[in-house]
Amino acid sequence: MSPTIRRAVIPAAGLGSRLLPLTKATPKEMLPVGDKPVIEHTVRELVDSGITDITIVVSGGKSLIQEHFRPNPALVAQLREDGKTAYADAVEEVAELARRGHITYLDQHGPYGNGTPVLNAARNIGDEPVLVLWPDDVFVAEVPRAQQLIRAYEQTACPVLALMPMDPGDSQRYGVPIVKEDLGDGLLRITGLVEKPAPADAPSSYAAIGGYVITPGIIDELREQTRRWYEHRDGEIYLTDAINAYAGARAVYGQVIQGRWYDTGNPADYLVAQMASALAHPEYGPVLRGLVHELDEDRADSGTTATTSTT
Repeated sequence: MSPTIRRAVIPAAGLGSRLLPLTKATPKEMLPVGDKPVIEHTVRELVDSGITDITIVVSGGKSLIQEHFRPNPALVAQLREDGKTAYADAVEEVAELARRGHITYLDQHGPYGNGTPVLNAARNIGDEPVLVLWPDDVFVAEVPRAQQLIRAYEQTACPVLALMPMDPGDSQRYGVPIVKEDLGDGLLRITGLVEKPAPADAPSSYAAIGGYVITPGIIDELREQTRRWYEHRDGEIYLTDAINAYAGARAVYGQVIQGRWYDTGNPADYLVAQMASALAHPEYGPVLRGLVHELDEDRADSGTTATTSTT
C-alpha cells in the first residue's frame, strides 16, 4: 500500500500582476471569495482531505496571510465581551484550521518560476509524496479535489495531475496532456503536457488545471533544472517542465476531477468565482438573485422607453 499523503505545498509568492491595482497592497491570496479569502478555501480543502502538514511559500508583502491564520486571543475576548459570540467562534475556527493543518511559512528563494517554491519546500518533505495546490483556485465538489488526487496516487504510486475536460477552442490557455491510456473512472496514463497548443494541435480534450501529487523523482528534475539555470541564467523553473522530463521515461497519471473549478487569477474569472459563491450562499443567494431580477427589469423598462420615444 502506498503511503497516505500528509504533506502539501501552497506556492503563494506570486505578484498577482493580472489583478493590479487590486493586488498592489493586498495579496491576491487574501482577496475574498464569499466570506473567506481565497487561500482559506485551499487550506480547508487540504485539511478536509486529511493533510496535516501544510507549507505556504511566500514572498515579501504577504504578511496578511500569516495574520489571517494566526490566533488572536485579544480579538476573541473582545468579541465575546461584546456579546458577538458567532464572530468570536469564527475567528477561533480559522486559527484551529491552521493548527489542524500545521501551517508553516517559508520565504521563496531562487530563480523565477512556479517550480521554485516546490523545490524550496522539498527540504522539509524528504522522500514523501506531496500535494501541490495553487492558492488562487476554488473547487466546489462533493469529494474535495485534493482527496481525488490522493486516491489516484494510492492506486498508482506515481505522480498525478489534476485534469478537467475543456472546450477545444480553449486549448491555448492551458497545458494539455498527451493521453496514452484511459484506465476508467477519470484516471488517465499520460506521457507529457503540451503547453498552450493551438486547437488543431491539442493532443487531447483535457486541461491541466493546477493540482499535483509530486514524488521525489519530480523534485530531482526540479533540482536539475535549477542547476542548469545557475549555469546559464536563462528562462524560468516550471513544474510542468519537470513533469515532462520525468514522464519521458516513467509513469505519470492524470485524474479528471469531478466538481466545478473557479480560477481567481484574472479579473473576469475572479468575478465569476465571487458570483458563484454568492449565489450558492443560503443567505446571500436570494438577495443577489433579487438584485439581478431588478436589474433585468430596469433594462427591459429602459428598452421599452427608448423604443417608444423613437416612434
